[in-house]
Amino acid sequence: MRSEETPFVGGPLDGRVLPVLLGATGHPPKVYEVPVPDPDGGDPTVHIYRRVPAGYSKRLGLQRGWKYEYDPEGRSSRGLKWPWSKPG
Repeated sequence: MRSEETPFVGGPLDGRVLPVLLGATGHPPKVYEVPVPDPDGGDPTVHIYRRVPAGYSKRLGLQRGWKYEYDPEGRSSRGLKWPWSKPG
């Protein structure tokens, strides 16, 4: 599997660059979840990062890769992908 060095912005991983596995399309996942264990042995805290474009080139406006930004709300999904599909 291929991986790509991807920067993280905000949250507990601010400023770090970590290797992230790429999917079949060659892109990193849209949502990156980082579980942080609780020191008292309780449920781990999960920090959510969302994939955003890292920037664009000046001349042609081409995308320059991806970065992850911290989502302080911490929701892993934003609802239904297709509004017309309802669970059975």
